[in-house]
Amino acid sequence: MIEVIGKFDLDKVLEEINKITLDVDQIMLQGIEGQYSKVFGTGSILNYDLEEKDFKHNIFDLPYVNSILEEYNMVRTRIMSMTSKTCYSYHWDLSSRIHLPLVTNDDCFFVIEDNVYRTPADGSIYRVDTTKKHTFVNASFDNRIHIMGVENGTSD
Repeated sequence: MIEVIGKFDLDKVLEEINKITLDVDQIMLQGIEGQYSKVFGTGSILNYDLEEKDFKHNIFDLPYVNSILEEYNMVRTRIMSMTSKTCYSYHWDLSSRIHLPLVTNDDCFFVIEDNVYRTPADGSIYRVDTTKKHTFVNASFDNRIHIMGVENGTSD
């Protein structure tokens, strides 16, 4: 359900994203051509008359982060911030997701088909099979921050 597919320099990513004001729970890192809003494309892809692969143009000047997105062929990539003591509804996505945990702890976890998975912020890049029924729980007192995107070619 979750597998490590690579490594990244956590400190370098955190340094770059500190240039971005994290004032909403999802901030787009990639947009569609001509639409470079940091919020256009957040939420369910079903809210848009677009495909995930259409969100492929980098919005911010983040050389290291953008190189990771390119290396892992990621599209519709977002910074996801989740406040403490919250969770998502059970749902499933149309395609798997790639996660780069930036700020997290042991009280933050995925529940995928009733199994619990943790993804520590240790510089690992994870592929998460979110086509299965899942949720994410932040049962801690701290915010959790991940970079999350779709591996291009896995969505229709």
